[in-house]
Amino acid sequence: MSSLALYRRYRPESFAEVIGQEHVTVPLQQALRNNRVNHAYLFSGPRGCGKTTSARILARCLNCEKGPTPTPCGTCESCRDLARNGPGSIDVIEIDAASHGGVDDARDLREKAFFGPARSRYKIYIIDEAHMVTSAGFNALLKVVEEPPEHLKFIFATTEPEKVIGTIRSRTHHYPFRLVPPGTLRDYLREVCRKENIPVEEGVLPLVVRAGAGSVRDSMSVMDQLLAGAGEEGVTYAMATSLLGYTDGALLDSVVEAFAAGDGAAAFEVVNRVIEGGHDPRRFVADLLERLRDLVILATVPDAAEKGLVDAPADVVERMQEQARSFGAAELSRAADLVNEGLTEMRGATSPRLQLELICARVLLPAAYGDERSVLARLDRLERGVNVSAGAGAPAMGYVPGPEAQGGAAPAVSIRCCATMCCGTTGRSTSTP
Repeated sequence: MSSLALYRRYRPESFAEVIGQEHVTVPLQQALRNNRVNHAYLFSGPRGCGKTTSARILARCLNCEKGPTPTPCGTCESCRDLARNGPGSIDVIEIDAASHGGVDDARDLREKAFFGPARSRYKIYIIDEAHMVTSAGFNALLKVVEEPPEHLKFIFATTEPEKVIGTIRSRTHHYPFRLVPPGTLRDYLREVCRKENIPVEEGVLPLVVRAGAGSVRDSMSVMDQLLAGAGEEGVTYAMATSLLGYTDGALLDSVVEAFAAGDGAAAFEVVNRVIEGGHDPRRFVADLLERLRDLVILATVPDAAEKGLVDAPADVVERMQEQARSFGAAELSRAADLVNEGLTEMRGATSPRLQLELICARVLLPAAYGDERSVLARLDRLERGVNVSAGAGAPAMGYVPGPEAQGGAAPAVSIRCCATMCCGTTGRSTSTP
């Protein structure tokens, strides 16, 4: 038999196992302790964050022999039926509203709802994708949701609560679920990999968390794919970047260092490696923007990694800190703004490579622009002695070698004042050593 998907094997069976949703699970457990359970609930939030799973757990808590209880016993018949791999309970009915959301389905549900439960304490309807129920369907359910019999409970789960009509929403207790924080999700995935007894290289989990975008189910699906393809050495960073389509960190390091040094040849060589390597230019730009974002954070908050603002292995954070120090604040901010604008322009572009090369050129040539951020970027480079001119090997714009570099005294340099606030005379020439 084929093994169960990872997100099904590790589906929570109690509220204590649900991660990242304490603002929902704690009040629900307290309501069960106080025996103040409502007749209808509305669980809303992004996909894969635990809405349907929590609805099943609530059903277990309500129909447990020792219940209603915040912690199902796991041994009674109802708990076994509603367990992770259980056969299901005849008194807990899950309905997919995407295919059963019409008025006829609602009328059929209403007629069956008045029959009591066969073996359990309550008959519970879990209506998934509730936003797909039509207005006529909701109106047909309205009376039974408003005044249900004692044995009946409703749990609506939806990603779009605003599409549930107001008359239904007003009769439910609404619990909004949220995306799981990256740190919490990373720790959970690490524990899952430990239970699966498959080694995972440092740096892989942040990629999986990023691919899952806060969704536990999506992250578990990505992790399942990586574990399925793991060899004797486990899941390697190279394998993860290749399979998930992310840019190798070495390419990002190369292009960032080229930007910091004003080295156009190195930057365009990286662009060529991206194209020749078969990488998607749009994904490369998105990953570059993510890297620049991390550099901006590290430049502002040196201990960002300890505070959880940057999610990366220790060696990568150390390398990024060095890169952040090689930029000026205005220069780094300008580069991030230009890459962000370029990413927007790349949507639907017929030549992504050309767009990528233009982005690099804009970042490398602040002298070609007269806006404030470009002027500040040029000042940052002048302070660091980095070439801001277009020609390779040309001296830094405005940079005058010191006496030690010239082997003698510095020559006089003619300076023409630009305003009266310097010396009181407009256009006056002076000489300075």
